[in-house]
Amino acid sequence: MCGRYATARDPVDLVEEFDIERVAVDEALAPNYNVAPTDPVYAVLERADKEHPNAAAQRQLRVVRWGLVPSWAKDPKIGSRLINARAETLAEKPAFRKAFATRRCLLPADGYYEWYTDVDASDTPGKKGGVQKGGKQPFFIHRRGGGILPMAGLYEFWRDPNAPADADPWLWSCTVITTEAADELGRIHDRMPMLVEPQNWNRWLDPRVDDPKDLSRLLVPAAPGRLAAYPVSTQVNDVRNNGPELITPVEGIALPGS
Repeated sequence: MCGRYATARDPVDLVEEFDIERVAVDEALAPNYNVAPTDPVYAVLERADKEHPNAAAQRQLRVVRWGLVPSWAKDPKIGSRLINARAETLAEKPAFRKAFATRRCLLPADGYYEWYTDVDASDTPGKKGGVQKGGKQPFFIHRRGGGILPMAGLYEFWRDPNAPADADPWLWSCTVITTEAADELGRIHDRMPMLVEPQNWNRWLDPRVDDPKDLSRLLVPAAPGRLAAYPVSTQVNDVRNNGPELITPVEGIALPGS
């Protein structure tokens, strides 16, 4: 799964990377090195202008909430349980089926965190921010050589029936699509985010493309060696901690199986 990630890019960088045509962001998000479920995040998506529905869809940068809330949900709290969507069942699950057909997005990240549960930390002294003996060890997984990690995602709308008359009743939310982890990453955790290669972004984001088989072919796991992982401080375990120090490597911890 993907339960935490880091995203610290300026919207200007995202506009250039993804050829954004419209920045539909009222206020830029602060860098977040410990993105947790229900946090606001950037999403790249394509939508037609409501005033010109027959015009071509426009590539947009928007802020959405992480944790997909289906349109039929009675309570938006369900979103905290729908932060990930398994690639193998996207076309079948009621929570994701409609979004997979027409509401797909890219979720830009600098990298994501996974926890290895059997790390041998017996030689590392336990201290705040360090590796605790017998505990879970977080690893930061990122694009080898740097760069933005475009995680495949879905987005959805939910209308709050109790919203005040003068408030926007619509909640935009998203989920990260995951697949089986391969290469050495599978030794840390058995799931990982799906990626969409740049040459496939146009078709993945185009809401007119709705063939499940065609769409599934656009999703790819990271090629062996494309991603790298290193251990980081256990400070990331607490969602209240935030800052670039969370993605600083810690010494003395090897990748599982190495």
